[in-house]
Amino acid sequence: MAISARVLADGFQAIVGRDHARDDPETRERAAIDGVVPQLVVVPGSIEEVAQVVALAAVENLAIVPRGSGSMLDQGFPTQRADLVLDVSRLDRIVEYNPDDLTVTAEAGVTGAALSAVLGTPGQWLPIDPPGVNTRTLGGLAATNASGPLRARYGTMRDLLLGVRFVQADGVPTWGGSKVVKSVTGYDVPKLMVGSLGTLGILTELTLRLHARPEAERTHLIALPDAGAAQAFVMATLDSALQPLRFEVFDAGVLSALGGPSRGVGAAVSFGSVEAAVAEQERELARHARAAGSTQVTSTPRLWSSYEACWRREPGATMLLVGSMPARLAETFQAVDDVSEGIARPGRVSVGGCAVVGSVRVLIGGASTDAAVRYVEGLRGRVAPWGAHVIVQAAPEPVRRAVDPWGPVGPDALRLMRDIKRTFDPSGRFNPGRFVAGL
Repeated sequence: MAISARVLADGFQAIVGRDHARDDPETRERAAIDGVVPQLVVVPGSIEEVAQVVALAAVENLAIVPRGSGSMLDQGFPTQRADLVLDVSRLDRIVEYNPDDLTVTAEAGVTGAALSAVLGTPGQWLPIDPPGVNTRTLGGLAATNASGPLRARYGTMRDLLLGVRFVQADGVPTWGGSKVVKSVTGYDVPKLMVGSLGTLGILTELTLRLHARPEAERTHLIALPDAGAAQAFVMATLDSALQPLRFEVFDAGVLSALGGPSRGVGAAVSFGSVEAAVAEQERELARHARAAGSTQVTSTPRLWSSYEACWRREPGATMLLVGSMPARLAETFQAVDDVSEGIARPGRVSVGGCAVVGSVRVLIGGASTDAAVRYVEGLRGRVAPWGAHVIVQAAPEPVRRAVDPWGPVGPDALRLMRDIKRTFDPSGRFNPGRFVAGL
């Protein structure tokens, strides 16, 4: 550092207040990431304060790790350097809400629950529902490109994010995108920020596209004999006029946890629309399920909260994301089953995901580091022949140190990523080393 640690802490306290820039050992230890203890934890209360904090950090060449709820800090490569943790939890204001335009602008520290409370009265929602969404921040949801079952109808954060305000590496606040649904001018900066893990800038404000909540919604749990039958059911449903709100497929363990039989493969499908349309789609769904050999179709109104609980990670668990396709669901499930044979007891594996796009979660619990690494490598080898890929979405630090969390990336894509990183963060101070190829 160019100046002493004490003087530096005083500089940040002058920006955000003495209580919001801490360098005491207890605060620093609590903020440690992958065993790396920061020198400072700073919690700005406004976009202007974020800009001043980043500008001072740039002068002192400090590496910055942005933090929202802290629930996904075990994603990407292990942290190499974390001089300053920048906590956005005080950026918790709804800036502008336009119900008629179905848009909302909110600061990055607003949680899913806080946003839902504001949108609930006019019957609108932000249809993003990854595990733990209520306590996660909007900035974190965007930075990790989080999604859940509602992806089947509404897509991911990339489809719902209209505009962002972010602070560049030199401390300059910048706007990208728009505040309206239709906009064709300029480069689509918001899409660059989605999934970037905070390596391109500090997200401070997001403008989001909302949707009206459906008048009626009902969910059905469907038990199928095997993965082949599940794939046939998925393809028949996708080829029909049905429009599921949510459409998940999962293994016998998850099926049993949701109240179904303890064998076979399960699917959960919900429809949301006016009552008559929901009822008609339910009848059509039952026909597709019977044709695929379903042994049970039951209505389960509270299924989705139970389903979310199935994907809560215990300490030491590893979560993978397999980017496959609907027409390869049976092969993907079979690959997961085959590789799972290498997980010794008390290890356990759960599998399930969005049937519409073939994106499959794999949750590995109770496995050693070596077993988890072998699992990732084995699964990558099994699914590669049909172009699928496996990302380590979250895992303990030893696992992410022993195996590349992102997997192979083509030279053209990697060259583009490096160019973008150099453009936005030429000194490499935002979350250094966490992204693809250590960017």
